[in-house]
Amino acid sequence: MTDKYDAIVVGAGHNGMVCSALLAKAGKKVLVLEANDQVGGAAVTREFADGYSVSACAHLLYQLQPEVRKELKLSPQMASEDMTTIALAEDGNHLRIHGDNVEGATESDAEQYRRFRKRMTRFSDLLRKYFNKTPPRLGSKAFTDLLTLGQLGLDVRMLGKEEMQEFLRLIGMNIHDEVTERFEHPLLRGAISLDAVLGTHLGPRSPNTIMTYLYRQAGDHGRTATPSGGMGSISEELGHVARGAGATIRTGMPVKRIIIENGRATGVETESGERFNSFTVISNADPKRTMMQLVGAKHIETGFTKRIHHLRAKGNAAKLHLALDGLPTIAGFSRKDYAERIVIASDEHYVERAFNPAKYGESSPLPVLEITFPSFRDTSLAPTGKHVMSAVVQYAPYERKGGWNEAAKTEFMQAIMQTLANYMPDIEQRVTASELLTPADIESEFHISGGHWHHGELTLDQFLFVRPVNGAAQYRMPIDGVYLCGAGAHPGGGISGAAGRNAARAILNREKAA
Repeated sequence: MTDKYDAIVVGAGHNGMVCSALLAKAGKKVLVLEANDQVGGAAVTREFADGYSVSACAHLLYQLQPEVRKELKLSPQMASEDMTTIALAEDGNHLRIHGDNVEGATESDAEQYRRFRKRMTRFSDLLRKYFNKTPPRLGSKAFTDLLTLGQLGLDVRMLGKEEMQEFLRLIGMNIHDEVTERFEHPLLRGAISLDAVLGTHLGPRSPNTIMTYLYRQAGDHGRTATPSGGMGSISEELGHVARGAGATIRTGMPVKRIIIENGRATGVETESGERFNSFTVISNADPKRTMMQLVGAKHIETGFTKRIHHLRAKGNAAKLHLALDGLPTIAGFSRKDYAERIVIASDEHYVERAFNPAKYGESSPLPVLEITFPSFRDTSLAPTGKHVMSAVVQYAPYERKGGWNEAAKTEFMQAIMQTLANYMPDIEQRVTASELLTPADIESEFHISGGHWHHGELTLDQFLFVRPVNGAAQYRMPIDGVYLCGAGAHPGGGISGAAGRNAARAILNREKAA
């Protein structure tokens, strides 16, 4: 056995590093063990073709919480900030959304959007406040739980009678009904619908997609940015902060199991057979991997095992990387437009039709896409005069009929390229290399069960007080000394750091109360 640690963090994803940095700053002796050769989890930058680098999974920053930035004194350098969203039209009459403003729609739509955004911003700010707190236990009589529940009720009432009723009405609704009622322009309806379903196994008509839209807005009100050096630069800064606070981070060290003795955690064992001691083990891995593989079902009560087993965590988004010998032609584009966030979602019906095949285990023949050209502002990512295209593509179900063999990937790749060619007619001639990561590939590379960004679907029965499952919403698992700090814990995925920060606070507060 090696030296004993106050805490061991399994996985150096961004939440794991936020958690380890805060524990180390509090004077704890912390060890972080990462399976891959670089820190960051799904927020990494790596080369995918000779001379071409890309943010391998997460590619836009829009949820990093102000509290995390402040407490860890983060100051990431940005290549692009407050990006405009451009919803592409085949005829070049694109729609541009920036802040409260819409360009390319009627004045009626523009005014409706300002009202819509004002309301959604207010509601998302309410959620954001509770994303940065440990959620209360339902049915608990503990003072802190009752206080948080009471404060939530008061904050909802403080919206005012009309807005409170609207919040309670909307929270479980689908985004389709809201956009069709409010907006005339199909591209505006499509862009908002896409924002509500990105990274989920949901379509615009699915219940609670207004909630997932609010979740996206609860970071920086939907403002998107690309860090210089890709998303890996955020992870590298977090790693620097954690090490500076005293944490030890070891990469290339996959954990085989969390050691459970007499009903409590006592350390971890790596794949190479090394063992490290600690009575506090915090997993940045997803809940299924943590409890069913690292802890093991034999150590868990049957009812809890069933809840974890039934946690819905099947990814439905793929990631496409293209190495280009130059920028593709897009009708109606000026050169500066290539620095912005670009979406293909012609209307809400298009997004729903794209989702329909995924319900039956089939990839979409007409996918929706979120596209960036990160090398336009950050020349370090590609050779001089060349470019990288990075795109999130939906829908690509994890459990595809017949599996994700090469034929299936080729078929989906062809569908993507045909869709792109509708807007970028010379895109295929520009491509010199490509990489398509399906949810199965994301599972394999980033060790995420089901290849789901959020480590579990964002639905009302897997949200707030019941995330990841009922009885495990406060980061502490039903095994003494085992905690979650990743996207599967409250509040969910995205590069926010909230789950890591909340977990660290919960652990420190529990130690104070002991």
